[in-house]
Amino acid sequence: MSMTSASQSTPSFESARQELASIVAQLESGGTTLEEAVQLWQRGEELAGICQVCLDEAAQEVAESDSPPATD
Repeated sequence: MSMTSASQSTPSFESARQELASIVAQLESGGTTLEEAVQLWQRGEELAGICQVCLDEAAQEVAESDSPPATD
């Protein structure tokens, strides 16, 4: 289940969030081996990072759009 950014393109925010929610549900339901749980956790951390970057970029765009235009 290991994925590197070189072998996979970065998922959209929506895709990453949906996959992360699925991983959380799997971990909460139990029934996985320790190794599977660790792999799921690692993927979840990666997806959470992707979501955070997307949110940070969106916040920056909003902040920039709220700023008054620069005058010359």
